[in-house]
Amino acid sequence: MSEEVPKALSVWFVIHFMIDMFVAVPLFFFPERSLELLGWETIDPLLTRVAAAAFFAIEIESLIGRRASLDGFGNMLNLKLIWSLAAVIGIGWALLSGAQGAPLTGWLVLATFIIFHFVWLYWRLRVRSLRRERAAGSRNSPGDG
Repeated sequence: MSEEVPKALSVWFVIHFMIDMFVAVPLFFFPERSLELLGWETIDPLLTRVAAAAFFAIEIESLIGRRASLDGFGNMLNLKLIWSLAAVIGIGWALLSGAQGAPLTGWLVLATFIIFHFVWLYWRLRVRSLRRERAAGSRNSPGDG
């Protein structure tokens, strides 16, 4: 891992990978049973597997890239911010409009995406700040002559 990337950020990526894999595997292989256990009444296995595929793609890339440069983390954080915000809007919209077959656990799913959105927003701002500090430091260091 690049020494300029905070270790805590890499740890967050691994934690997020583990949580999402815990969710994605059963949704992908057993969509009906998984959602029934959570109280869903209306289940679309095709779209459930598409959602699981998105979890797989985002989180496997996060695990692979956990030792990336500061710029690499910035790009991955952009992806996580877009994904989590779109999920918050979509889930919130569905729940507030009385999504058919969605149980109270839908609110837990919404809360989880909100929490992770703010985690990624914090780290995105922090990475942006670290990149600015690095750029300012390189401008202020003694030149080549």
